[in-house]
Parts: sequence; structure tokens; C-alpha cells
Amino acid sequence: MKRRDFIALIAGAALAPSLWPRAARAQQTKLPRIGVLVPANPEPFWRLLREGLREHGYGEGQNIHFEFRSADGKSDLLPGLAAELVRLKVDIIVAWQTPAVTAAKQATTEIPTVMVAGDPVGTGLISSLARPGGNITGLSATTAELGAKTLELIRELLPSARRVAILANATDPFTKPFVGQIERGGRSLGIAIQTLQVRGTEEFAAAFTAMATERADAVIVQPSLPRKPALELALKHRLPPISPTPLFPAEGGLMSYSARQDDLYRRVAYYIDRILKGAKPADLPVEQPTKYELKINLKAAKALGVTVPSPILLRADEVIE
Repeated sequence: MKRRDFIALIAGAALAPSLWPRAARAQQTKLPRIGVLVPANPEPFWRLLREGLREHGYGEGQNIHFEFRSADGKSDLLPGLAAELVRLKVDIIVAWQTPAVTAAKQATTEIPTVMVAGDPVGTGLISSLARPGGNITGLSATTAELGAKTLELIRELLPSARRVAILANATDPFTKPFVGQIERGGRSLGIAIQTLQVRGTEEFAAAFTAMATERADAVIVQPSLPRKPALELALKHRLPPISPTPLFPAEGGLMSYSARQDDLYRRVAYYIDRILKGAKPADLPVEQPTKYELKINLKAAKALGVTVPSPILLRADEVIE
């Protein structure tokens, strides 16, 4: 090889990296992978989560990548889905609702996990709100604490109500504090509580038959249960259905009182951003919601023969007609 050819070859090799197309260099940069684990019914959580991330400067395929896993209402699938995310070595797991957070906690003690769950201290997910410890942080939806308030609204909506049924999720660790708060509220208001725990939709029909037999005046549906079959049976038995999740009235439920979902779900992005920038979950306090919303579905009320009092309508944040 001639001397001038050798010098040209060396010079070309030195300059090559600066001449590579941007796309080729981008392919060599690994995008952070976010595993999202949900029991079912991910909207609007999934939409609001992505909106929140865009507000923090993250776009899918640009500087972040998602691995989305849903159990489609079959909670027994969650442990396997969580283990799959661990095998994929995602950088962060986002878990929505207590069953998903529990599955993530059992699958890994190392991968940072951002949760949205009710009473995470009472269910043993974290040590405390101020100092969660371990690899889990995020937001507490305070759903259990709203049990007494939900009963107060039922009494205001249905003044003659004397018995309220709870359709509870037997596979959800959150069920104990959820039911406990409602039962305590029932004792203070003089309302009898009938709790029926189900393991899947195949047990819904028998549960609603038992409610009708005991002449329940309304039913509270636990948020981690599939809503559509519960609503269909509630309307069939003419049982006013209520749930502490804002998705409920839009899907045909009569009423919901819950934390404001827009603020809650977008806030998840804050935790993801902090962790991607080096923060440890154990050092990020778990936040609780500060804003709540009351929603009423007048179409459902008409179908059930319920007249919604004017004071509730005036206080409602959203009325569906």
C-alpha cells in the first residue's frame, strides 16, 4: 500500500463517526423502557400517563419505549405478566391498582416501580408515605378513605336506603381496607352492609341474586373489578350502582366520588422523570390526591327510576345526560 493511500485510510476512519447518519447513531443509543402493568380497563390511565410524559419531554420512539401488559380482567395473569417485564429488563415498572402493584412487588425488589394504588401502607406495599423504602413509590388514590363519604352520598341520593351491598374483589389485597372503611361508615350512618366477595365475573350473577334476595338498596362496586358485567347485572336487578372510580358513570354507573383522575394519572410522569434522572424510589415520598370529583349519570338514574336531588346535582363536577 502506498504511503498516501495509508494516510487517507487512517484519516477516513478517524472522521467516520462524525459522518454517520443520525439514525444510525440513534440506533446505538438504548431508549429507556417503561413497563406498564394494569389489571384491565386502562383508559384513561394509559392516555393521561402518555400526556404527562409528553409534558416532561418524553415521546415514544424518540427518547422512551413502552412495554404495555394488561391482564384483561383476569387478575391471576398479573404475576406472569410482571415476571415477563422483569425478564425484559425494563428500566421502570408502572403499576396501576393494587393487584398490579402487588404482582410487581412479588416479581422484583430491584426495578423501580411507580404505583397508583389505594392504601399502599395498609396493604403492605410500602413502609410509609413519607419514606416508602424499597423500590416502590408513586401515588395513593385514598379510595378506602372515601368509603364513608360514598355512603353519605348514597344516603343523600337515596334517603330511604337501609342496606348497601359491596361487590368486592376477593383476589385484591386492597379489599380488606376498602370494605373495612365502608363497614365503619355503615355503622355510623345506620346502614346495613352486605359484602359479597367474588373471584371473577363467573361469580357475579350469584352475587347480584343474593343482593336482590336481601333487598339491597344500592351496590358499591370495587374499582379493580370488571365494570361492564357488573353494570349490566346492576341494571338488570335495578340496583343503583356506585363506585369510587371516575370511569364508572361514563360507562353507565349512577354515581362516583373519587380523586380527580387527570391530576393523579399525569402525576405518574413526574416520578418516572425523577427516576430516569437518577432519583431512588425509596427517597421519593408517596403523594396523596388533593382534589376530588363527584360525577352523576342522569341517564342511568332515569333507567333505575331514581330522582337525583337538586343539591347533589349542583355540587356535581360532571353530570352525564
